[in-house]
Amino acid sequence: MIVGLIRHGLTDWNAAGKIQGQSDIPLNDEGRKQAVKLAERLKHESDAQPWDFIMTSGLSRAQETGSIIADILGIPLYDPDSRLMERAFGQIEGLTSEERETLWGKEWSTLDLGQEKDEDIRKRALEFMEELHERYPDKRILVVSHGALLAQLYIALYDNKYTDRIGNLSLTIVEKKEQRWDLLLYNCTRHLEGN
Repeated sequence: MIVGLIRHGLTDWNAAGKIQGQSDIPLNDEGRKQAVKLAERLKHESDAQPWDFIMTSGLSRAQETGSIIADILGIPLYDPDSRLMERAFGQIEGLTSEERETLWGKEWSTLDLGQEKDEDIRKRALEFMEELHERYPDKRILVVSHGALLAQLYIALYDNKYTDRIGNLSLTIVEKKEQRWDLLLYNCTRHLEGN
């Protein structure tokens, strides 16, 4: 089983440095263009082994990213899975780094401001991946989710070896082999470079 893990395209809140969390912020025009670029890359690279289908979170920025890619690749877009939702960020949703520091100081991230706990995010992300493998062991699946969820999934799968910021429309590819997920490509955004 091969899974391509994708962070959704750019939104206005991403561009402004605001934490989105589970606020349903749509893609902006740049985010839509990014989705097209990734879809074109995937179409070019997967001629020999096409992707079977796409799954997304229920937030519109992930669903629209998935829809654009599904249309270009000519593959089905499955119903959203709530386990792919972005981390709930509580009181800090909608705020920039400067606004967070003004309200709670530089150590705001150590405070309990209603954020979903790391272990809870990892648990639901891992449950999703294991169920995906149980249901579709021989498929090649694209999954569109969110930066904080994907970051926690990679921490859980690879024991803190991969902790880079997850870029918009980044592509990570993993393959299930026996009891482990082998990392084939990590956080790649080369499809967004140049023209």
